[in-house]
This record gives sequence, structure tokens and C-alpha cells, in this order.
Amino acid sequence: MSDENKHHATAAALLPLVGGAGNVTSVAHCMTRLRLGLRDRSLVQDERLRALPAVLGVVEDDTYQIVLGPGTVARVTPEFEALVETERAGTARAAADHGTGPVTAEGLAAQGAAFRAERRTRNATPFKLFLRRIADIFVPLIPALIGCGIIAGLNGLLVNLHWLPALTPALTAIASGFMALITVFVGHNTAKEFGGTPVLGGAVASIVVYAGVADVEAFGRHLSPGQGGVLGALGAAWLGVHVEKWCRRRVPEAVDVLVTPTLTVLVAGLATLFGLMFLAGEVSAWIGDAADWLLTHGGAGAGFLLGGLFLPLVMLGLHQALIPIHTTLIEGAGFTVLLPVLAMAGAGQVGAAIAIHLRLPHNTSVRATIKSALWPGFLGVGEPLIYGVSLPLGRPFVTACAGGAFGGAFVGLFNQLGTAVGSTAIGPSGWALFPLLDGNHGLGRTVAVYAGGLAVGYAAGFLATYFFGFTKTMLGELDAAPDAPAALRQPAPADPVTEKV
Repeated sequence: MSDENKHHATAAALLPLVGGAGNVTSVAHCMTRLRLGLRDRSLVQDERLRALPAVLGVVEDDTYQIVLGPGTVARVTPEFEALVETERAGTARAAADHGTGPVTAEGLAAQGAAFRAERRTRNATPFKLFLRRIADIFVPLIPALIGCGIIAGLNGLLVNLHWLPALTPALTAIASGFMALITVFVGHNTAKEFGGTPVLGGAVASIVVYAGVADVEAFGRHLSPGQGGVLGALGAAWLGVHVEKWCRRRVPEAVDVLVTPTLTVLVAGLATLFGLMFLAGEVSAWIGDAADWLLTHGGAGAGFLLGGLFLPLVMLGLHQALIPIHTTLIEGAGFTVLLPVLAMAGAGQVGAAIAIHLRLPHNTSVRATIKSALWPGFLGVGEPLIYGVSLPLGRPFVTACAGGAFGGAFVGLFNQLGTAVGSTAIGPSGWALFPLLDGNHGLGRTVAVYAGGLAVGYAAGFLATYFFGFTKTMLGELDAAPDAPAALRQPAPADPVTEKV
């Protein structure tokens, strides 16, 4: 049996003995031990686990620690994590496939979840899975981006008003510290996501922001600290993972703990300094220039397309490719001009939901779902409305996209006229984006343009859905009885709209 198969077999033997994936809350490893967080300690089969040839011992502390030895634990852990994720995904699909019962507000939510799981499975192409992994690198950083972004906005307001001058330097340090080291976090998460040792990914990525890189010359120029930013960190850590895996396959386990980290940091570090930083810096500059050009010259047309296509991009999983672009723009310019335009898709969804509520006065299930999901929709949480209302109905999903298109056109037009509207962080949209807004003409004008875009998106989504969101047949089926089970149990199978998105 090859080493790779041996470590996979060890992981496969361990998982059922610790209670299966449902009993595992966290997975990590140190030099010699696989450290597991467990929901129910009583589910662990201790005697059988200790009898496994690969297990050298068990230690119980704040986590359940299985001693596998140096070198071995680093190879078994990613196999174990992969098995946990696979088992959890299979359990979720099985639960979605067996959902039954009458159509109620809860039933609609379950139906939407099943539909989302089905779409996720059908869209599991290599390219989309890669984008999902890229998203998983950046999503854990969003809370810090939001917190630091709001503090930066508050600090900017205090500076403009000349209030609390003794406090603003401290707020600047608090808001800027995370952004100064974001490459380290990106490197850490990249290595974790692609099956490497997270701290080695962070170590390689930290080279990007080290001040001493100014003494290094590559491609005839001296490097600048931070050159290449998050893209350089991502590439450096990804390369480090491949070097580490190469070493794990070839370096004897007895010296693995010394040789593998050294070669990983050395090889990936040299490649970062003499290639990746320069190339990633060029790409980052191009992304910033392209975004500025798109909205400066495309204006309303670019905003119309971006706002109108964002919900279908979400459905296809392609929106995940935008996360590193947003982060790169924030890192370079201080804000991303794309997010406020894309946020208009949520406004169109809210307007469409209000129209559906008025058009179906007798359908208590749909109206109950809208009532519970509308306020989160105003705050930028659109999934309940998408998967619980508009997408199962088919046509209203398209009219919601039309609302987002007109809202995006409004914001894009003002960008073309010289008023850049941006966000200092990614994540929130709707009303929740107001504290994160920034631009080139002061906070008042920036807020006014964004609020105007939301109003246009609400109105356009409402009007498009109210007048064009239903055929006479659909209205007859959906509003004829309180529950209207037939129409929503089979989400518009004969309507090609649903298949297109």
C-alpha cells in the first residue's frame, strides 16, 4: 500500500471510531497529535481506537488528542478533514431529498434549502469548486474587514468634523492594523484550504509585507513592501502547499519535522520574492484600473449589467470569483466600487417580494415567508427571499434581476459623472452597507447616491414583478387557495426561466 493510501486508510478507520462526522466539531493537529473537538465524548470507541496500528496513544484535554507521531499526523489530518466534509455533504443531501409535508412557511424554507443543495451539487464542476475554495479563504476574514471598515468610516467622520483629535490616531491604528497584515491571514487560510499547514502558509505570505523586501531586486526593479497584496499572498501560500505536499511524499518521517517546513518556506519564499510579488503587483494594478475604467466609461450600462446579472451569478456560484477582486480594490484604493453596484440586486429582490405579497393576497404560505424574510432582505440578507419565494416561482426571479439592473444603472451613472461610491469592506449590502460607504466626494453625497440606487432598485423590482412577474395561469394557480401546494411543490417546471438561472 502506498503512503498516500495508508494515511487515507488511517483517517477512514479513525472517523467512525470517534462518532462520525456529525460528532466532530473541529479538526487540527500539532507536531504529533490529531486534535478533535467532539460533541459527545461517549460516542468514542476508545478500546478499538487505541488498537489501531497507527495510533500511538490518546490524550484527553480540552480536545480529544490522538497521537499519531511526527510526519504521520501532518499527512493523516487533511485526509481526515476531507472525509468529514464528504460525510457531512452526503448527510445534508439525504435530508433534503426526504423532505415532505404540506406547503407552509417552514415548508417553503425547507424546499428552498433542498433546491439550493441540488443546485450546489449540480454546479460542482472543477472550476466552480475551485472558486468555492477561493471564497472559503476570504469569507473567514469578512468579520474583521467589516469591523475595521466601520471603525475607519467613523474615524474619517471624526477627522472631517475635527472632533476628538486625540482619539483619531488611535482609531487609525486600530482600523489599519488588520489591513496591514491581511496577507498573512490570506496565506494562513490558503494553506488550510488546500491541505497544507496553515502557519507555513502564513509564514510564506508574511514575506509580502516585510519591510526588508525593499532591498530585493526583481525584474530590474526593487520590490515594495505589500507589492502584490492578497493575490501575491494567495499565490505564495498555494505554492507553499505544493512544496509541502511534495516533501511529505518524499522526506522520511523521522526528519520530516525539520526538513519539510524549511524547504517549504525557502522554496516558496524565493519564488515569491523573485516572481510572484512582481506578477501579482501587476495584476492588482490592472484590476484597479479595470474597475475604474469600467464604471467611469461604462457608467449606467455597466451598472445595469452588473446589477442585473449578480443574482444569476450567485445561483451559478460564479460570484465567488469577485471576493479577491473586492479585497484587492479595498487594499489598493481603500474601497471597492463594485460592491455598491452589486448590492442593488438585493434591492430588486426586496421590491419583487413586496409585489408578490400584494399580488397573492390569498396565498398565506408565500405571504408568511415574505413577512419573515423581508426585513433581513432590507439588511442585505437575500437568501430567504431568493430560495423561499422568487426562485421557486420562476418569473419573479427574473423581474427581481430587472430591479437590480436599474438600481445598478443609477449608481453606475453617478460613477460615470465623477462620484465614486465604494465600500470599505465586503459582506453586507442593503441598509447594512451604509456604515461602510466611502467615496471621492464626501460621505453625504456618497450616502445620497447609494440610497437613491436602493430606491430605484426597490421601485423597479416592484413594478417589474407586479406587472410582468405572473401570467394569468400562474395567478390562478397560486392565488386560488390558501396553500397553493401544486405550484410551489414543483417550482415552475415548464417555465424555462428557472432552468436558465
